Amino acid sequence: MDKRFWSSRIQDLEPYIPGEQPKDRVFIKLNTNENPYPPSPKVLEAIRSAADETLRLYPDPEASQLRQTIAEYHGLTPEQVFCGNGSDEVLGLCFYAFFSPGRRVIFPDITYSFYPVYAHLFQLDFEEIPLNEDFSFPVEKFLRGSGGAVVCNPNAPTGRTLPLEEICRILEADPNRVVMVDEAYADFGARSAVELLNRYPNLVTVHTLSKSRSLAGMRVGYALGSPEVMAAVRCVKNSFNSYPLDRLALAAGEAAIRDVEYFEESRRKVITTRERTTARLRELGFFVHDSNANFIFITHPAVGGKELQQSLRDRGVLVRWFDKPRIRDYLRVSIGTDQEMEAMCRACQDILKG
Repeated sequence: MDKRFWSSRIQDLEPYIPGEQPKDRVFIKLNTNENPYPPSPKVLEAIRSAADETLRLYPDPEASQLRQTIAEYHGLTPEQVFCGNGSDEVLGLCFYAFFSPGRRVIFPDITYSFYPVYAHLFQLDFEEIPLNEDFSFPVEKFLRGSGGAVVCNPNAPTGRTLPLEEICRILEADPNRVVMVDEAYADFGARSAVELLNRYPNLVTVHTLSKSRSLAGMRVGYALGSPEVMAAVRCVKNSFNSYPLDRLALAAGEAAIRDVEYFEESRRKVITTRERTTARLRELGFFVHDSNANFIFITHPAVGGKELQQSLRDRGVLVRWFDKPRIRDYLRVSIGTDQEMEAMCRACQDILKG
């Protein structure tokens, strides 16, 4: 490819690769951690109501009403809330707002693969701290001095959770650095670090409505932190895109946060199916990590990860395989409906029979 017109900053950049979004056939889609259940009916009604002549006008650049709704839900103030176009954008803005070139940022070697992409894009020095052999979190190595730390909790793609007591240790190790806790999957069983926000001014938590509130197609994410820290993210946002959330997304986000009953029912179903599927796969000889996310991380001694992923695809089931040294024999499997997960288990059983 001719890159002579490319900026030197991106000549060697390797962008994030999202999970396959097939267009050629119908699959059981368990590869992108989407919620198998639809959004709340109240969300759909809010979108329909917002789809009127006011779409000719710009949306609220400060997402004031959505921030107020999120603040009330978490017991915070609106000044402690920042809203953006999905948590990926929020994470990117936070990387730019809090981390400086020349100061090393740390995050695990096996985690959300967008983190090193952001670090490269913003020309940050960074270190990928190896997870322990069993993929548990090496807390002691995150207590060393650094220019910032990022913790995905529950971690992706392993699904493992770091207790809040350990997050407190990381926060207290250096009060002058920001510790970002990415809680994209926390609603499925982890204890949120939001309760720590008013104790630790160096803590930022990042959230998405894509997973537990079934709004992956709407792109709504947010960050929580002290008013001073959130002001830094708004500064970056307003230097890049003053209107990251459109009118429909704002309406959908507010309705999704307010419908707590639907949210609780939906996530409870996902958690129940996750536990049932974990037991079923273990009966088939799979090693399945305990998960507090809407996915499981699996491996089988009789078949390699890439082979299993392709064999499942041939049978109409999409799962995620990562071409990384320590996890090539693992698959990340999103939790679908009971029927979808049973079909996936039957496909695995068929593959193992040869």
